[in-house]
Amino acid sequence: MEETRFFVDLGLLFLAALGGGALAQLLRQPLIIGYMVSGILIGPFTPGPTIQHLPTFQLFADIGVVLLMFSIGVEFSIGELLRVRRAALYGAPVAIPAMVLLTVLLTRGLLGWPVQQGLVAGATVSVASTMVLLKTLVERGELNAAHGRVVVGIAVAEDLAVVALTVLIPALGPAAGSRVLLVARALLHAAAILVPLLWLARRVVPHLLARIARTRNMELLLLVSMALAIGTAALTASLGLSLALGAFLAGLLISESEFAHETLARVLPIRDIFVAVFFVSMGTLIRPAAVVAQISTVLVLVALVVAGRFAVWTAIVRAAGYPARTAILTGMGLTQIGEFSYVLAGVGRQHGLITDAVYQAILATSLVTILINAQTFRHTPGWLRVLLGRRERPPEPAPPLEREGHVIVCGFGRVGQEVATALEAFRVPYTVVDLDPEATRLALARGAVAVFGDAGNDAILRRAGAEHARLAVVAVPALESADRCVRALRRVRGDLPTLVRVHQEGHRALLIEAGATEVIQPEVEAALTIVRHSLDHLGVDHHEGRRYLQQARAHWPEAFRSDEPPVPDALDVRQFVIENSHLAGHSLHRVRLRERTGATVVSILHPDGRETTNPLPDHVLHVGDRLFAIGSAEQLASLRDLCRADSPQRTKG
Repeated sequence: MEETRFFVDLGLLFLAALGGGALAQLLRQPLIIGYMVSGILIGPFTPGPTIQHLPTFQLFADIGVVLLMFSIGVEFSIGELLRVRRAALYGAPVAIPAMVLLTVLLTRGLLGWPVQQGLVAGATVSVASTMVLLKTLVERGELNAAHGRVVVGIAVAEDLAVVALTVLIPALGPAAGSRVLLVARALLHAAAILVPLLWLARRVVPHLLARIARTRNMELLLLVSMALAIGTAALTASLGLSLALGAFLAGLLISESEFAHETLARVLPIRDIFVAVFFVSMGTLIRPAAVVAQISTVLVLVALVVAGRFAVWTAIVRAAGYPARTAILTGMGLTQIGEFSYVLAGVGRQHGLITDAVYQAILATSLVTILINAQTFRHTPGWLRVLLGRRERPPEPAPPLEREGHVIVCGFGRVGQEVATALEAFRVPYTVVDLDPEATRLALARGAVAVFGDAGNDAILRRAGAEHARLAVVAVPALESADRCVRALRRVRGDLPTLVRVHQEGHRALLIEAGATEVIQPEVEAALTIVRHSLDHLGVDHHEGRRYLQQARAHWPEAFRSDEPPVPDALDVRQFVIENSHLAGHSLHRVRLRERTGATVVSILHPDGRETTNPLPDHVLHVGDRLFAIGSAEQLASLRDLCRADSPQRTKG
C-alpha cells in the first residue's frame, strides 16, 4: 500500500508541475512561479489533494540541487567571466557583503532580528536565480546584448559565491568561536582528502570519458556523468561540506574536456525534471497562513531584493564604466532570488540560525520577487527610452557572436570531410558536429571548429552556432540519425537551408517531411555521372548530352533534381583535343578558328598540365592540347571537325 501511495504522490507531483508550468507559460511568467504555486496547492497546508511522502520528495529535490550545481560546473567558463570581470569579479565581492550588511541593519532595526539571522537572510538575498535570468534573456533574445553578457557574468560570480556561502553559514552558530574552529578543521580535513582526489580525477576522468566516447554509447556517458555528480557530492557531504560544493567540483572536472557539451546536453533534461521537483517541493513547504502572519518580514525582504539589489548592482556596473542603460538593465535583471537562496536558507535552518517563520518568509519572497522581476524587466527598455532618450547616446551594439555565417557539417566521415575540403578551398568557415571523438580531433587538427556531441540534440546544435549559420550539411550515415538531426535543426532554426545525404529513394519522403531543403542520393548522382561520361566517350554531342541528363533528372523525385538552369539554346561550352591534324604547329591567328567556326577558345590545357587562359592570337597549338571553347551547337561542331586528324579542311594562309 505504501508503494502504491508513493506512485500516487509521484504522479500528483508531476501532474501539478505540468499544470503549474503550463499556466505560467500561458501567462508568460517564469516556470518557477508555476511550479511553486502548484506545490503550495498540493502541500499539507492547503485543502485538496496532498502529497504524503514529503521527506522522500525532499531527497528528490536534493538531487535537483546536485544536478543544478553539476551543470553550472560543466558550463563554467573562466573566459566568459574575465570578459566582464570589472562588473562581475570585482563587483561581486562588494555587492554581496553590501547586501548582507544592509539586510542586517534593516532587519535588526525594523524587525528586531538577531545578527546571525540577519546574516543568513542577507546571504539569501545576495544571489539571484540563474535559471530565471537565463530563461528570461533567451526568451527576449538578449543573451548576447551588452547587459545580457554582464548579467550572465554576475550570475556566474554569484553561483561561485553560493559554494563559499554554504561552507561559511554553519560558522555563524551560537558558539561562533568554537564553530569557526570546527569549520576550519573540517575544511583542512576535507582539503587534505579532496585535493589529492581531484588531482587524480583530473587525470583519470578525461581518459575515462574518452574511452566511453569511443564506444559511441551515450548511455554510458550519461551514467558516468551521474556517477561523478552524485558520487562527488556524497563525498563532500561525508566530509562535512555541502552537496552543492561536491557537485560543482564534479562539473569542473568535465568542463575543460572536449566531452563537456555532450555531457551537459545529456544531463540537462534529467536536471530540469529534478529541478521542477525541487521547486514543487519548495512550494509544499510554504504555509500560506505563516506567510500572512509574517507579512511584514516578507515586505522588508522584498524591498531588500528589489530596491536594494537594484541600487547596489546598478551603482557597481555604472562604476565599472558601463553606460547608464546597461547598468540599469543589469540591475533590474538581478532583482529576484531563487533556487540558490532556498539552498542557503535550508543550510541556515538546518543549523538553527533562522527560524521556520523566517524560512517561510524567504520562500515567499522568492515567489514575489520573481513575479515582480518578470514584469519590470519586460518594461524597463521602454521606460529607459523615455528617461534616457534625450540625455544619453544610444548604446553601442553588442559585438557579433564568435561565429556566424558559417556552415555546420553534421558527421565528419568521408562525405563530411570532402565537404569540408571544398569549404576550405573557398575559405568558407565551418563547424563540425560529430559523436566520434576521433572525427572531432581530426577536424580540430585541420583548424576547424568542432563540437563533440549528438547532432540530433538541440543544445549541441546551439553550441555549434546553428542559429547563426548559413547552411547545414547532414552527412551522417544512418537514416534515423539524419532524421533526428534535420528535425533538431528545424527546431533550432526553422529557415536554415539543410542538405541531406540519403542512401535509398524510399527514405526521401521522411527527410523532406522532417524539413530537409534538398536530399542528395549518391547512387542517383553516380548513375548520371556514368551516363555523362558514357555519352562523351561515344562522341554524342555535348550539348545534346546535357539536355538528355536534364530530362533524365526530371523523372527523379523533386528533391533529387538539380537546381542547374536549363541549357541555353544559343551557347554551350565544350572541350576538344587536337589530334594529328593540320592545326598542330600553327598559331590561333594563323588558323583563324574564330572566323572559320564562330566558336571562341577561352582556355587551353596542355599535355604537361599547364593551362593557358584567354590565349593570345600568337599562341601556337600542339598535338594533345585540350581546347575549351564556347559557342552554339553548330559552331562547336565545326570546331570539333577541325580538331580531328585528317580533316578535309585546309589552313588558309
